[in-house]
Formats: sequence, structure tokens, C-alpha cells
Amino acid sequence: MLALLLDREARLALDHPAPVRKPGEARLRMRLAGICDTDLQLARGYMSFRGVLGHEFVGQVLEADDTSWIGRRVVADINAGCGRCQDCRENAGHHCSARTVLGILGRDGALAEELVVPERCLVSVPDHVSDDCAVFAEPLAAAAHVVEELDAVPSAPVVVLGDGKLGQLIARAVLAVGRRVLMVGHHTEKLELAAAAGAEVRLESELDASARGAAVVIEATGSASGVQRALELVRPRGCVILKTTVAGLTGLDLAPLVINEVRLVGSRCGSMQQAIRLLSAGSVDPRPLIAAQYPLERADEALRHAARPGTMKVLVSGADG
Repeated sequence: MLALLLDREARLALDHPAPVRKPGEARLRMRLAGICDTDLQLARGYMSFRGVLGHEFVGQVLEADDTSWIGRRVVADINAGCGRCQDCRENAGHHCSARTVLGILGRDGALAEELVVPERCLVSVPDHVSDDCAVFAEPLAAAAHVVEELDAVPSAPVVVLGDGKLGQLIARAVLAVGRRVLMVGHHTEKLELAAAAGAEVRLESELDASARGAAVVIEATGSASGVQRALELVRPRGCVILKTTVAGLTGLDLAPLVINEVRLVGSRCGSMQQAIRLLSAGSVDPRPLIAAQYPLERADEALRHAARPGTMKVLVSGADG
């Protein structure tokens, strides 16, 4: 089958073996997939991943133990835990020590004609939610995950540092729960997208003292230097939520965390069910973030397009999409 394969470098494979479904897994046809900054980092060596790229997708079930899934449009939690340990029982397996992660760790991803995922990871997509929206479910779940950290500061505005794809979704998820958002970025056209969704926006170059001393700063710059900048903006005893993952080591002066008693929180995957609820209710419309769409047979071009500086979401449609 066609697949975007990472093996030292990313390439389009024409004869990659079709996935073999194990008991408890579903075999899916990929309808639409998204390229994420994490995919770009993987191609640069992050996690030393080898296999089919892609973890943002909407698919159609072809085969499953539970035949009620067959034919349905689905998204899926990308974390495939063992299903038995305490983390799987209490935290959806997101930190199961034996987990595989779709297109990231030990499991082929979605940028292929077909893929397999555990049935317990499947989430059904309502008929009225389009593929163009549903394909954003995974990054929206990760974006909405930050909301759990906001209860400690219920009234303060939230600063989103970074105006890229994830920052845009974070801003929309936070706005959806009624919080004020100030997005800080470098690109006027991207800040305009956030402003159209209801956020206050500020160019980094025009930042003044009013943006400093924030109770919560969500770092989504995609840059190794983003954490340091977030620490400059957060107030003493405030909170920095870190979303960026980069290949390689990051230097960081930890003294301000101690001196200013700042809480630094890592934030990764969230609830796919919550993401689908937001999309189903129309609380978040991610479609303005789509920059381009390629067929699967041009997935290598799509990856190169996504790597261009400033590019928003690039999508890849299934082989018969």
C-alpha cells in the first residue's frame, strides 16, 4: 500500500505491507490525515521513530471484532496502552509504560491507505461533523487539555505564546470555556485568524508591560526558546503550561522557577471525546487553519509543504478520497 514512511528520512513508499489486524484491534481506511509539527520533529530525529508517520486522522472502520464499528467514521486516541495497568484503568493509558503511540512510538501511523488501532481507542464521529473538522480532533484534544489547569486561576486572562497551528487551537479551546485569551505571536496574518475567533492579539515586537505578569502562560511556540520567553511573561506564583516538543536538548535557566515560585506543567494528549464534543457543538471551527490538501500519492510533497516556515495545517486525503 501507499504510505509516508520514515526510515532515516521520510519517503513515499509504494509497496509498504498492509497492516495486519490483531484481536482487539480495528482496521481502518484513512479518509483524511493532518501533518503536525511533531511529524516534522520526528523526521528530524525526535524519538528515533521509524515507521509510517501520522497521528491526526479521520478514518472508516473496515474490520473489527465488534462488528457495530464496521462502516463508521472514527477518530482515535493515539495512545495504545496495555489496557491492564493502573494508568490504563485511571488515565486512558496516556502514560502506560508499555504503550505504543500512533505514528510516534512503536506503531505505524495514519499517513497510509490503511492503519490499525485498538478498538478501545476509537471515538465515533457524528454525521454532521465533516472530515475537514474531524481531522483536527487529536490536536484539538491536546489543545483543550490545558483547560484542566485553569481552575486554579478562574478569572485571569490566559496568554497563549505562539500563533501557529497548536496555539490557534489552544486559543479556541480556551475561548470555548469562556476565558479571555491574549495571543502573542510574530505573524500578523496568523494573529488575525485568532482575532477572528475572539482572542485579543499582540505582536511580540509590540509587547508592552501589560502582557507581562500573566497568571497563566501557555507556551506553544514550537521553539526551544519558548519556555524561557514564557518565564519572562508569567507573574510570580503563576503557571506556565508547556506544549512544545523539539528534537534535541533545550537549555533553560531554572532559577526563575524557584525564585518566583512558578509552576511549570507539561501538557500532552487530551480527551478525544471532549474534542469531538467541541466540534459537534460548533464551539470550535478549525477549518480556517487549513492551508493545503494533497492526495496520499503526494504525501511527501505535503510533508515538505508543512515544513515551510509559517505554514498552517496541511492535510492528506486517502487514496480514494
